[in-house]
Amino acid sequence: METARVLVAADKFKGSLTAVQVAERVTAGLRRVVPGLAVETLPVADGGDGTVAAAVAAGFERREARVTGPLGDPVTAAYALRGDTAVVEMAEASGLQHLPDGVFAPLTATTYGSGELLEAALEAGATTIVFGVGGSATTDGGAGMLAALGARFLDADGKPVAPGGGPLATLAEADLSGLDPRLKDIDLVLASDVDNPLTGPKGAPEVYGRQKGASEEDIAVLDAALTHYASVLGPDTAALPGAGAAGGIGYGALVALGARFRPGIEVMLDVLGFAPALARATLVITGEGSLDEQTLHGKAPAGVAAAARAAGIEVVAVCGRLALPPEALEKAGIRRAYALADLEPDPAVSMAQAGPLLEQAAESIARDFLAG
Repeated sequence: METARVLVAADKFKGSLTAVQVAERVTAGLRRVVPGLAVETLPVADGGDGTVAAAVAAGFERREARVTGPLGDPVTAAYALRGDTAVVEMAEASGLQHLPDGVFAPLTATTYGSGELLEAALEAGATTIVFGVGGSATTDGGAGMLAALGARFLDADGKPVAPGGGPLATLAEADLSGLDPRLKDIDLVLASDVDNPLTGPKGAPEVYGRQKGASEEDIAVLDAALTHYASVLGPDTAALPGAGAAGGIGYGALVALGARFRPGIEVMLDVLGFAPALARATLVITGEGSLDEQTLHGKAPAGVAAAARAAGIEVVAVCGRLALPPEALEKAGIRRAYALADLEPDPAVSMAQAGPLLEQAAESIARDFLAG
């Protein structure tokens, strides 16, 4: 009989456990039932928050830079580097986590710090940059990022346009001639689980503005401002897939920096070395905090399951809550899902006790799939 080898490739449980902690807890639970079990852990992310942490867990070096936060204050942001490949996570510089509780700035939050973080990766010698976008506090179409990299955005009087998406309504001229020349010689990969266009009913302001504190009036202002911005930067570019990612920073990267768009989980599985780890496994355990309809649209567990199914390797999942029927799981390539909510129905208690509950779930997986 083939010796069992388990690969734990799960994302974070948002609000309770990092992807690294998920892997540790699952491993502990499995080995309680099958002592000495061969377990390989590869924490994963889909380009959103947690992407740098996943790269560091896979052997990248963590680097830090002081950059401009979304409200204009300095923040410390991390990126990951291995050889000449960098993993940059825009949320580290321009994410919602940098906003004080209850404070939003939908019209004026800036991605300037994300540009500074890309500049730091260039300074470190990176020639391939995986730019993970998601979790942003911003809706400025990447204008702040481009300004940090040397672009100039001027109003009709020749004065710089103020930070944020709202002021882009006054844009008269976009001068990209001052962009850092090193950007021409790098491979910039826009890694996102979002393929929305920049504007319109599926655009960044309409779909994601409310979670950044935008009122209905703000959303209308932002959509009009970004439509104008796109008309200045390049006609017919606002509909590019991925342009609407992270408040439109995807647009700036695609149109002005020559980035190429790839689904975040595919990029990260390549970067993290998933294929060779998968080749060593007989069972894969994936998961995230909530397995729901969104999971099926490019989130980490769906990407892991698709790759494992293509290799003929069985996949089970762990999650905090399960909102997918068995047929949807099966279609995604997941044999069975183990939800913490089944062990502890109170969501607050389940999140607080996620670690021990996850170990219990892993014990059940070991009994169902590995024991004997």
